[in-house]
Amino acid sequence: MNGVVAVDKPAGMTSAQVVAVVKKTLRAKKVGHAGTLDPFATGVLVCCINQATRLTRFLTQSKKVYEAVMRLGVQTDTQDLTGRVVREAPVDAVSDERIKEVFDHIRHIDSQVPPAFSALKYKGKPLYKLARQGISVTKAPRRIRIERLQVLDIDLPFVRFKVVCGPGTYIRTLSADIGEALGCGGHLVALRRTESSGFTLSDAVSLEALGELATLGKAQDCVLSMNDALREMQEVQVPSTLAEKIRRGVPVNESVLGPVQVGTGAWVKVTDSSNNLLAVLDAGQRGDVLPYLCVFPSACACKNGETDKDNVMRMS
Repeated sequence: MNGVVAVDKPAGMTSAQVVAVVKKTLRAKKVGHAGTLDPFATGVLVCCINQATRLTRFLTQSKKVYEAVMRLGVQTDTQDLTGRVVREAPVDAVSDERIKEVFDHIRHIDSQVPPAFSALKYKGKPLYKLARQGISVTKAPRRIRIERLQVLDIDLPFVRFKVVCGPGTYIRTLSADIGEALGCGGHLVALRRTESSGFTLSDAVSLEALGELATLGKAQDCVLSMNDALREMQEVQVPSTLAEKIRRGVPVNESVLGPVQVGTGAWVKVTDSSNNLLAVLDAGQRGDVLPYLCVFPSACACKNGETDKDNVMRMS
């Protein structure tokens, strides 16, 4: 089984715990996810199975959509409801108009300082582990992209809002920054990811439902093929003679594949007539040869869905 399944992550589990359940349920050799969700958060968690773990680098770069609730007037050290309260302030003087003004301002920011309590690493150690030891590490600001930041409802001290953003954006940091700009502080109390890597909640399955399908021998019904999982990537389908060459990593150029979109971050997936993913190429720079980012051999080369370094070749 090589493919992708979108799970509706429940609250109270880490993303790693969800991956472990999926791996056991599907009896997979290897499972990874395309974008962490905090334990208290829920929603779309894209899980890649066996050979499809090679696709996480592409899936993580897609936009994310969230619905969130923040509480004004209370600031925590983790920027969310799991942390220790470090400051409280009244919110009576905060108007709806002022809240909307601040949201509009925050929408235009293009960089963000990652929170101290995060999975990012410093000298090999996760920041959240260092923070729990009283060691605060400030990372350099990172570029982010916010396409939309919309207030959905205001019922002080709570504000419900929607975010459409690029990868690497911390919604709890947005909440903390909004609270800081309003002068009363704030923190995130609820977060639900409604879209990730092109998958929406309507595509997602609960862990319970996945387990029931596996028991009935129908788990494959909710696993998308590797080609279909890259739904936002441009595709070139090639005839069988060229497909065999690509499976072996033979260099190809645009004249062989036909016209492809060229530009920064432009990737192209190559498939055969049976919808099998053969490779992903880098079309970011026009040249004599389009570099391989990953190559997949024929399915028969892998036993029982097994993936190893001999079965998946990467070139750059």
